[in-house]
Amino acid sequence: MNRLRVYLVDDEPLALRRLTRLIEETQKADIIGTSTDPAEGAEFLRTHPCDVLFTDITMPDLSGFQMLASLEQQPLVIFTTAYSQYALQAFEVHSVDYLLKPIDAQKLERALAKVERMRHGIEPKPELAQLLQELSAILPAKKGFPARLASKLGDRIEFVDLSRVTHFYANEKLTYASTPKKDFVIDYTITELEGSLDPAKFVRIHRSTILNLDFVKELYSWFSERMMVRINDGKDTELTVARDRVRALKTKLGV
Repeated sequence: MNRLRVYLVDDEPLALRRLTRLIEETQKADIIGTSTDPAEGAEFLRTHPCDVLFTDITMPDLSGFQMLASLEQQPLVIFTTAYSQYALQAFEVHSVDYLLKPIDAQKLERALAKVERMRHGIEPKPELAQLLQELSAILPAKKGFPARLASKLGDRIEFVDLSRVTHFYANEKLTYASTPKKDFVIDYTITELEGSLDPAKFVRIHRSTILNLDFVKELYSWFSERMMVRINDGKDTELTVARDRVRALKTKLGV
C-alpha cells in the first residue's frame, strides 16, 4: 500500500518541526515538503499534488483558508491551530480533522486513519469551498511570536504566559518552563523553543537552558571562562552560562 504523501504549512518553525517529527514517528506518511510561508506553500502545491495538507489557520499575508482558496485542486486538509474557536467552524464544513496545538500524537494517528478511509472510499471526502468563502475575511491578525505555551498534564492543559517564564530548562528528557511560582512541563525541546521564541527576549545560555532577559538581576564571572546569571525570581536562582554563549548573552544585555 502506498504511503500518504503529505505537505505541511505553518508560519511557526517550532510547530512545523514538531509536526514533522510526529508524522515521521507514525511511519504512515511521506512528507514531500514543508513551508513557513503560505504563498510559497500554495505555489508548491500547484505543481506537486499531495494526498493531505496540514495547515495552520492564522498566518501572515495569507491565512490557511485563503491559501486553500487559491488552489484549483484542493487536497484533503487537516487544520492545525492554537485557536480553539475555529474547531466548530472547521467541523461544520466537514474538514478531514482539526488538531489543536500542541498536537497530540494519538489525535494525529486518528486523523491519518480518517484520511486513509477517505482515500479508499470508505468515508466521503469533504467539501471545503463554503468554509473558505465564509471564513477567509474574519481571521485575526498575525500574532507574531507566541505569547504563551501549553503545559499538558494528563487530560488537563494549562497555558503559561511567556511574560511569567524566567527561563526554560531541560532535565531528564523533559523540558520545563520556570516561573516564580512553579515549573511547568512543556512538550518542546530546548532547540525547538530556541527557534520559536522572540530572540529579543529569550536567549539560549546553555545546551539545556534558555533565559528570559527581562529577569536578569546579575551577571558575574565563574570558573573556566564561564559566567553565572542570577535571576529576579524571588529565589535568586543562579544559572550557568556556557563559555561559547557568553558573548551572545553580553551582546543581548548591552555589556
